[in-house]
Amino acid sequence: MATETSPDPSHDLIELEIGPVAHGGHCVARHEGRVVFVRHTLPGERVRARLTDAGETAKFWRADAVEVLDASPDRVESAWPAAGPGGVGGGELAHVSLPGQRAWKTAVLAEQLRRLAKLDLEVPVQAAPGDDERGGLGWRTRIDLVTDAEGRAGMHGFRSHDVHVLDSMPLANEAIAALDLFGRRWSGGARVEAVAPSSGDAPLVLVDGAPFDVGRGRMDGRPNARTAVKEHVQHGEVAYEYRVAGTGFWQVHREAPDLLVAAVLAGLGDVDGAAVLDLYAGAGLFTAPLSDAVGETGEVVSVEGDARAVKDARRNLHDRRNVELHAGDVAQVLTGRVDADSDVVHADAVVLDPPRTGAGRKVVAGITELRPERVVYVACDPAALARDIALFADAGYAVADLQAYDLFPMTHHLEAVAVLTR
Repeated sequence: MATETSPDPSHDLIELEIGPVAHGGHCVARHEGRVVFVRHTLPGERVRARLTDAGETAKFWRADAVEVLDASPDRVESAWPAAGPGGVGGGELAHVSLPGQRAWKTAVLAEQLRRLAKLDLEVPVQAAPGDDERGGLGWRTRIDLVTDAEGRAGMHGFRSHDVHVLDSMPLANEAIAALDLFGRRWSGGARVEAVAPSSGDAPLVLVDGAPFDVGRGRMDGRPNARTAVKEHVQHGEVAYEYRVAGTGFWQVHREAPDLLVAAVLAGLGDVDGAAVLDLYAGAGLFTAPLSDAVGETGEVVSVEGDARAVKDARRNLHDRRNVELHAGDVAQVLTGRVDADSDVVHADAVVLDPPRTGAGRKVVAGITELRPERVVYVACDPAALARDIALFADAGYAVADLQAYDLFPMTHHLEAVAVLTR
Protein backbone atom coordinates (compact mmCIF):
# COMPACT_ATOMS: atom_id res chain seq x y z
CA MET A 1 0.00 0.00 0.00
CA ALA A 2 1.45 3.37 -0.99
CA THR A 3 2.26 5.90 1.70
CA GLU A 4 0.18 9.05 1.50
CA THR A 5 2.38 12.10 1.99
CA SER A 6 1.84 15.81 2.16
CA PRO A 7 1.51 17.28 -1.36
CA ASP A 8 3.66 20.29 -0.45
CA PRO A 9 7.41 19.36 -0.25
CA SER A 10 8.01 22.26 2.12
CA HIS A 11 5.92 20.37 4.67
CA ASP A 12 8.26 17.34 4.61
CA LEU A 13 10.53 18.86 7.29
CA ILE A 14 9.09 20.09 10.57
CA GLU A 15 10.61 21.19 13.86
CA LEU A 16 9.40 19.28 16.91
CA GLU A 17 9.75 19.27 20.69
CA ILE A 18 9.92 15.58 21.62
CA GLY A 19 7.74 14.16 24.37
CA PRO A 20 7.65 10.73 26.05
CA VAL A 21 8.54 7.34 24.59
CA ALA A 22 5.78 5.13 23.22
CA HIS A 23 5.58 1.43 22.49
CA GLY A 24 7.01 0.67 19.07
CA GLY A 25 10.39 2.40 19.07
CA HIS A 26 9.32 6.01 18.71
CA CYS A 27 8.60 9.08 20.81
CA VAL A 28 5.48 11.23 20.82
CA ALA A 29 5.45 14.84 19.64
CA ARG A 30 2.76 17.27 18.52
CA HIS A 31 2.63 19.51 15.49
CA GLU A 32 -0.21 21.99 15.14
CA GLY A 33 -2.35 19.81 17.39
CA ARG A 34 -1.62 16.59 15.56
CA VAL A 35 0.19 13.63 17.18
CA VAL A 36 3.45 12.71 15.46
CA PHE A 37 5.29 9.46 16.21
CA VAL A 38 8.99 10.22 15.76
CA ARG A 39 11.82 7.69 15.40
CA HIS A 40 15.54 8.24 15.97
CA THR A 41 15.05 10.76 18.75
CA LEU A 42 14.78 10.91 22.56
CA PRO A 43 12.44 12.54 25.08
CA GLY A 44 13.28 16.19 25.69
CA GLU A 45 15.07 16.73 22.40
CA ARG A 46 14.30 19.41 19.85
CA VAL A 47 14.71 18.06 16.33
CA ARG A 48 14.05 18.70 12.71
CA ALA A 49 12.11 15.71 11.42
CA ARG A 50 11.21 14.43 7.98
CA LEU A 51 7.61 13.29 7.62
CA THR A 52 7.38 9.70 6.39
CA ASP A 53 3.62 9.21 6.64
CA ALA A 54 1.60 12.41 6.71
CA GLY A 55 -1.79 12.07 5.09
CA GLU A 56 -4.03 15.07 5.71
CA THR A 57 -6.83 12.79 6.94
CA ALA A 58 -4.57 10.56 9.06
CA LYS A 59 -5.19 10.42 12.81
CA PHE A 60 -1.46 10.73 13.40
CA TRP A 61 1.72 11.29 11.42
CA ARG A 62 5.03 9.48 11.39
CA ALA A 63 8.45 11.09 11.07
CA ASP A 64 12.19 10.46 11.32
CA ALA A 65 14.40 12.87 13.22
CA VAL A 66 17.09 13.91 10.72
CA GLU A 67 18.71 16.83 12.58
CA VAL A 68 19.14 17.24 16.33
CA LEU A 69 18.85 20.84 17.50
CA ASP A 70 18.94 20.15 21.25
CA ALA A 71 20.29 16.70 22.23
CA SER A 72 19.38 14.47 25.16
CA PRO A 73 22.17 13.44 27.54
CA ASP A 74 21.37 9.86 26.54
CA ARG A 75 22.18 10.46 22.88
CA VAL A 76 25.37 8.81 21.58
CA GLU A 77 26.93 8.34 18.17
CA SER A 78 24.92 5.65 16.42
CA ALA A 79 26.29 2.14 16.84
CA TRP A 80 24.64 1.19 13.52
CA PRO A 81 24.22 4.16 11.14
CA ALA A 82 22.59 1.95 8.48
CA ALA A 83 19.62 1.58 10.85
CA GLY A 84 19.23 5.35 11.16
CA PRO A 85 16.70 7.66 9.44
CA GLY A 86 15.57 6.16 6.16
CA GLY A 87 17.55 2.98 6.83
CA VAL A 88 16.88 -0.63 7.71
CA GLY A 89 14.65 -1.79 10.53
CA GLY A 90 16.01 -3.61 13.55
CA GLY A 91 18.27 -1.01 15.17
CA GLU A 92 16.01 1.92 15.99
CA LEU A 93 17.67 2.66 19.36
CA ALA A 94 21.28 2.56 18.13
CA HIS A 95 21.57 6.30 18.89
CA VAL A 96 20.72 5.79 22.59
CA SER A 97 23.20 4.91 25.36
CA LEU A 98 22.72 1.43 26.83
CA PRO A 99 21.46 2.84 30.18
CA GLY A 100 19.17 5.10 28.18
CA GLN A 101 17.82 2.15 26.19
CA ARG A 102 16.96 0.29 29.39
CA ALA A 103 15.32 3.38 30.88
CA TRP A 104 13.32 3.70 27.63
CA LYS A 105 12.10 0.10 27.86
CA THR A 106 11.38 0.41 31.58
CA ALA A 107 9.16 3.41 30.84
CA VAL A 108 7.33 1.60 28.02
CA LEU A 109 6.67 -1.49 30.17
CA ALA A 110 5.37 0.67 33.03
CA GLU A 111 3.09 2.63 30.67
CA GLN A 112 1.61 -0.51 29.12
CA LEU A 113 0.99 -2.08 32.55
CA ARG A 114 -0.66 1.10 33.76
CA ARG A 115 -2.81 1.61 30.66
CA LEU A 116 -3.87 -1.97 29.91
CA ALA A 117 -3.58 -3.82 33.24
CA LYS A 118 -4.28 -0.91 35.63
CA LEU A 119 -1.06 -1.78 37.51
CA ASP A 120 1.25 0.88 38.90
CA LEU A 121 4.55 -1.01 38.57
CA GLU A 122 7.96 0.18 37.44
CA VAL A 123 10.13 -2.85 36.70
CA PRO A 124 13.74 -2.04 35.77
CA VAL A 125 14.87 -3.69 32.57
CA GLN A 126 18.04 -5.65 33.33
CA ALA A 127 21.07 -6.07 31.08
CA ALA A 128 22.00 -9.55 29.92
CA PRO A 129 25.46 -10.78 30.96
CA GLY A 130 28.23 -9.46 28.72
CA ASP A 131 26.21 -6.84 26.87
CA ASP A 132 27.76 -3.81 28.56
CA GLU A 133 31.23 -5.14 27.83
CA ARG A 134 30.29 -5.63 24.16
CA GLY A 135 28.61 -2.23 23.87
CA GLY A 136 25.25 -3.89 23.20
CA LEU A 137 26.57 -5.44 19.98
CA GLY A 138 27.39 -8.96 18.79
CA TRP A 139 24.51 -10.65 20.61
CA ARG A 140 22.48 -12.16 17.77
CA THR A 141 23.04 -15.86 17.10
CA ARG A 142 20.59 -15.76 14.20
CA ILE A 143 20.21 -13.24 11.40
CA ASP A 144 17.87 -13.08 8.43
CA LEU A 145 18.95 -11.24 5.28
CA VAL A 146 17.51 -10.57 1.83
CA THR A 147 19.32 -9.93 -1.42
CA ASP A 148 18.71 -7.34 -4.10
CA ALA A 149 18.39 -8.05 -7.82
CA GLU A 150 22.19 -8.15 -8.12
CA GLY A 151 22.55 -10.68 -5.30
CA ARG A 152 23.96 -8.28 -2.71
CA ALA A 153 22.93 -9.02 0.88
CA GLY A 154 21.04 -6.54 3.01
CA MET A 155 17.83 -5.93 4.89
CA HIS A 156 14.49 -4.34 4.19
CA GLY A 157 14.01 -0.70 4.97
CA PHE A 158 11.73 0.16 7.89
CA ARG A 159 8.08 -0.30 6.84
CA SER A 160 9.32 -1.00 3.31
CA HIS A 161 10.00 -3.85 0.90
CA ASP A 162 13.04 -2.04 -0.53
CA VAL A 163 16.35 -3.85 0.02
CA HIS A 164 19.13 -1.79 1.60
CA VAL A 165 22.50 -3.32 0.77
CA LEU A 166 24.74 -3.63 3.85
CA ASP A 167 28.42 -4.22 4.47
CA SER A 168 27.95 -5.49 8.04
CA MET A 169 25.36 -6.30 10.70
CA PRO A 170 26.80 -5.13 14.06
CA LEU A 171 24.25 -7.06 16.13
CA ALA A 172 25.43 -10.43 14.75
CA ASN A 173 27.86 -12.42 16.88
CA GLU A 174 31.47 -13.04 15.92
CA ALA A 175 30.88 -16.45 14.33
CA ILE A 176 28.29 -15.02 11.93
CA ALA A 177 30.39 -11.93 11.21
CA ALA A 178 33.28 -14.22 10.19
CA LEU A 179 31.15 -15.78 7.42
CA ASP A 180 31.50 -12.63 5.28
CA LEU A 181 27.90 -12.87 4.13
CA PHE A 182 27.98 -9.28 2.88
CA GLY A 183 31.10 -9.80 0.77
CA ARG A 184 29.50 -12.59 -1.28
CA ARG A 185 27.19 -12.46 -4.27
CA TRP A 186 24.07 -14.54 -3.91
CA SER A 187 21.18 -15.26 -6.23
CA GLY A 188 18.94 -12.26 -6.70
CA GLY A 189 15.87 -11.94 -4.50
CA ALA A 190 17.00 -14.68 -2.09
CA ARG A 191 16.54 -15.04 1.64
CA VAL A 192 19.79 -15.79 3.49
CA GLU A 193 19.66 -17.08 7.06
CA ALA A 194 22.65 -17.69 9.32
CA VAL A 195 22.68 -19.53 12.65
CA ALA A 196 25.63 -19.71 15.06
CA PRO A 197 24.70 -22.40 17.61
CA SER A 198 25.76 -22.20 21.24
CA SER A 199 27.20 -25.73 21.01
CA GLY A 200 30.23 -24.27 19.24
CA ASP A 201 29.46 -26.16 16.04
CA ALA A 202 30.13 -24.41 12.75
CA PRO A 203 27.47 -21.86 11.78
CA LEU A 204 24.69 -22.98 9.47
CA VAL A 205 23.75 -20.92 6.40
CA LEU A 206 20.49 -21.46 4.54
CA VAL A 207 19.49 -19.86 1.23
CA ASP A 208 15.74 -19.93 0.69
CA GLY A 209 15.63 -22.66 3.34
CA ALA A 210 18.22 -24.92 1.69
CA PRO A 211 21.75 -25.52 3.09
CA PHE A 212 24.64 -23.52 1.66
CA ASP A 213 28.27 -24.71 1.87
CA VAL A 214 30.19 -21.59 2.92
CA GLY A 215 33.59 -23.20 2.38
CA ARG A 216 32.86 -24.16 -1.22
CA GLY A 217 30.68 -21.13 -1.89
CA ARG A 218 27.79 -23.14 -3.33
CA MET A 219 24.55 -24.82 -2.38
CA ASP A 220 24.95 -28.12 -0.52
CA GLY A 221 22.80 -30.60 -2.39
CA ARG A 222 23.85 -33.68 -0.47
CA PRO A 223 20.93 -35.73 0.92
CA ASN A 224 22.52 -35.63 4.38
CA ALA A 225 23.39 -31.92 4.30
CA ARG A 226 22.94 -30.28 7.69
CA THR A 227 19.68 -28.34 8.13
CA ALA A 228 19.59 -28.20 11.95
CA VAL A 229 21.90 -27.12 14.76
CA LYS A 230 22.69 -28.27 18.27
CA GLU A 231 22.00 -25.77 21.05
CA HIS A 232 23.48 -25.95 24.53
CA VAL A 233 21.76 -24.62 27.67
CA GLN A 234 23.36 -24.58 31.10
CA HIS A 235 21.31 -24.45 34.29
CA GLY A 236 23.40 -24.78 37.40
CA GLU A 237 25.35 -28.01 37.14
CA VAL A 238 23.05 -29.47 34.48
CA ALA A 239 23.66 -29.11 30.73
CA TYR A 240 20.85 -29.57 28.23
CA GLU A 241 21.33 -30.29 24.54
CA TYR A 242 18.73 -29.50 21.88
CA ARG A 243 18.34 -30.11 18.19
CA VAL A 244 16.72 -27.12 16.50
CA ALA A 245 15.83 -26.77 12.82
CA GLY A 246 17.79 -24.00 11.16
CA THR A 247 14.55 -22.35 10.11
CA GLY A 248 12.92 -23.02 13.48
CA PHE A 249 12.45 -20.76 16.49
CA TRP A 250 15.11 -20.32 19.15
CA GLN A 251 15.93 -17.34 21.33
CA VAL A 252 18.30 -15.12 19.35
CA HIS A 253 20.32 -13.50 22.16
CA ARG A 254 23.33 -15.62 23.07
CA GLU A 255 22.45 -15.46 26.81
CA ALA A 256 18.66 -15.70 26.49
CA PRO A 257 18.14 -19.49 26.79
CA ASP A 258 20.19 -19.82 30.00
CA LEU A 259 18.75 -16.65 31.49
CA LEU A 260 15.11 -17.49 30.73
CA VAL A 261 15.35 -21.10 31.92
CA ALA A 262 16.70 -19.82 35.25
CA ALA A 263 13.97 -17.16 35.48
CA VAL A 264 11.15 -19.61 34.70
CA LEU A 265 12.30 -22.21 37.21
CA ALA A 266 12.79 -19.55 39.87
CA GLY A 267 9.30 -18.22 39.17
CA LEU A 268 7.77 -21.68 39.51
CA GLY A 269 9.47 -22.53 42.80
CA ASP A 270 9.27 -26.11 44.08
CA VAL A 271 7.28 -28.21 41.59
CA ASP A 272 8.57 -31.65 42.61
CA GLY A 273 5.76 -34.11 41.91
CA ALA A 274 3.59 -31.48 40.22
CA ALA A 275 1.73 -31.47 36.92
CA VAL A 276 3.11 -28.59 34.82
CA LEU A 277 1.67 -27.44 31.51
CA ASP A 278 4.22 -26.02 29.03
CA LEU A 279 2.45 -24.00 26.33
CA TYR A 280 4.01 -22.77 23.09
CA ALA A 281 6.80 -25.17 24.04
CA GLY A 282 8.79 -24.97 20.80
CA ALA A 283 11.70 -27.39 20.60
CA GLY A 284 11.53 -27.96 24.35
CA LEU A 285 13.67 -25.17 25.81
CA PHE A 286 11.68 -25.15 29.06
CA THR A 287 10.24 -28.67 28.78
CA ALA A 288 13.50 -30.48 29.46
CA PRO A 289 14.40 -28.51 32.63
CA LEU A 290 10.78 -28.77 33.77
CA SER A 291 10.98 -32.53 33.37
CA ASP A 292 13.85 -32.59 35.85
CA ALA A 293 12.11 -30.12 38.18
CA VAL A 294 8.90 -32.17 38.54
CA GLY A 295 10.82 -35.40 39.05
CA GLU A 296 9.71 -38.97 38.47
CA THR A 297 6.38 -38.49 40.23
CA GLY A 298 5.50 -35.32 38.31
CA GLU A 299 4.43 -34.71 34.73
CA VAL A 300 5.06 -32.08 32.06
CA VAL A 301 2.46 -31.66 29.34
CA SER A 302 3.92 -29.83 26.34
CA VAL A 303 1.79 -28.13 23.66
CA GLU A 304 3.16 -26.68 20.41
CA GLY A 305 1.53 -25.82 17.10
CA ASP A 306 4.51 -25.59 14.75
CA ALA A 307 5.21 -28.93 13.05
CA ARG A 308 8.98 -28.35 12.77
CA ALA A 309 9.25 -27.49 16.45
CA VAL A 310 7.20 -30.54 17.43
CA LYS A 311 9.52 -32.75 15.37
CA ASP A 312 12.53 -31.27 17.17
CA ALA A 313 10.84 -31.63 20.56
CA ARG A 314 10.17 -35.31 19.96
CA ARG A 315 13.87 -35.86 19.33
CA ASN A 316 14.95 -33.70 22.26
CA LEU A 317 12.56 -35.29 24.76
CA HIS A 318 12.17 -38.86 23.53
CA ASP A 319 13.82 -40.40 26.61
CA ARG A 320 11.83 -38.41 29.19
CA ARG A 321 9.02 -40.62 30.44
CA ASN A 322 7.34 -37.85 32.45
CA VAL A 323 6.80 -35.65 29.38
CA GLU A 324 3.66 -35.80 27.25
CA LEU A 325 3.75 -33.97 23.90
CA HIS A 326 0.74 -32.53 22.10
CA ALA A 327 0.81 -31.04 18.62
CA GLY A 328 -1.78 -28.46 17.76
CA ASP A 329 -3.05 -24.94 18.23
CA VAL A 330 -2.74 -24.11 21.93
CA ALA A 331 -6.28 -22.79 22.35
CA GLN A 332 -7.77 -25.78 20.56
CA VAL A 333 -5.75 -28.31 22.53
CA LEU A 334 -6.79 -26.66 25.80
CA THR A 335 -10.46 -26.89 24.82
CA GLY A 336 -10.14 -30.47 23.55
CA ARG A 337 -11.04 -29.56 19.98
CA VAL A 338 -7.66 -30.87 18.79
CA ASP A 339 -5.84 -33.90 20.12
CA ALA A 340 -8.98 -35.30 21.76
CA ASP A 341 -7.04 -37.90 23.74
CA SER A 342 -5.22 -35.11 25.56
CA ASP A 343 -4.88 -35.37 29.31
CA VAL A 344 -4.88 -31.56 29.70
CA VAL A 345 -7.48 -31.64 32.45
CA HIS A 346 -5.36 -30.52 35.39
CA ALA A 347 -2.27 -28.41 36.00
CA ASP A 348 -0.65 -27.36 39.25
CA ALA A 349 1.35 -24.76 37.31
CA VAL A 350 1.52 -23.41 33.78
CA VAL A 351 4.43 -22.02 31.79
CA LEU A 352 3.68 -20.18 28.56
CA ASP A 353 5.92 -18.45 26.03
CA PRO A 354 3.55 -17.17 23.33
CA PRO A 355 4.50 -15.31 20.15
CA ARG A 356 4.59 -11.52 20.05
CA THR A 357 0.80 -11.32 19.79
CA GLY A 358 0.49 -12.87 23.26
CA ALA A 359 -1.83 -15.58 24.52
CA GLY A 360 -5.18 -13.85 24.09
CA ARG A 361 -8.61 -14.36 25.61
CA LYS A 362 -9.21 -17.98 24.56
CA VAL A 363 -5.88 -19.29 25.81
CA VAL A 364 -6.10 -17.36 29.08
CA ALA A 365 -9.60 -18.74 29.62
CA GLY A 366 -8.36 -22.27 28.89
CA ILE A 367 -5.56 -21.86 31.44
CA THR A 368 -7.68 -20.37 34.20
CA GLU A 369 -10.31 -23.08 33.83
CA LEU A 370 -7.60 -25.55 34.91
CA ARG A 371 -7.14 -23.48 38.10
CA PRO A 372 -3.35 -23.75 38.39
CA GLU A 373 -1.85 -22.26 41.53
CA ARG A 374 0.87 -20.49 39.57
CA VAL A 375 1.38 -19.23 36.02
CA VAL A 376 4.77 -18.18 34.66
CA TYR A 377 4.36 -16.07 31.52
CA VAL A 378 7.36 -15.36 29.26
CA ALA A 379 6.57 -12.35 27.07
CA CYS A 380 8.37 -10.51 24.29
CA ASP A 381 5.78 -7.74 23.89
CA PRO A 382 4.82 -5.50 26.83
CA ALA A 383 1.44 -4.53 25.38
CA ALA A 384 0.36 -8.15 24.84
CA LEU A 385 1.64 -9.06 28.30
CA ALA A 386 -0.28 -6.22 29.98
CA ARG A 387 -3.47 -7.12 28.12
CA ASP A 388 -3.18 -10.77 29.16
CA ILE A 389 -2.35 -9.86 32.78
CA ALA A 390 -5.67 -7.99 32.83
CA LEU A 391 -7.45 -11.10 31.52
CA PHE A 392 -5.82 -13.22 34.22
CA ALA A 393 -6.83 -10.64 36.83
CA ASP A 394 -10.46 -11.03 35.80
CA ALA A 395 -10.11 -14.71 36.72
CA GLY A 396 -8.56 -13.97 40.12
CA TYR A 397 -4.83 -14.06 39.32
CA ALA A 398 -2.47 -11.34 40.53
CA VAL A 399 1.12 -10.51 39.64
CA ALA A 400 3.39 -11.97 42.32
CA ASP A 401 6.63 -11.12 40.54
CA LEU A 402 7.75 -9.49 37.29
CA GLN A 403 11.25 -9.41 35.86
CA ALA A 404 12.30 -7.69 32.63
CA TYR A 405 15.41 -8.25 30.52
CA ASP A 406 17.06 -6.35 27.69
CA LEU A 407 17.52 -9.28 25.33
CA PHE A 408 17.29 -7.09 22.20
CA PRO A 409 19.83 -4.24 22.59
CA MET A 410 19.64 -1.44 20.01
CA THR A 411 15.95 -2.23 19.42
CA HIS A 412 12.79 -1.28 21.34
CA HIS A 413 12.02 -4.91 22.19
CA LEU A 414 12.35 -6.48 25.63
CA GLU A 415 11.62 -9.79 27.33
CA ALA A 416 9.65 -10.14 30.55
CA VAL A 417 8.83 -13.02 32.90
CA ALA A 418 5.67 -12.57 34.97
CA VAL A 419 4.60 -14.83 37.84
CA LEU A 420 0.83 -14.91 38.45
CA THR A 421 -0.82 -16.55 41.45
CA ARG A 422 -4.38 -16.91 42.71
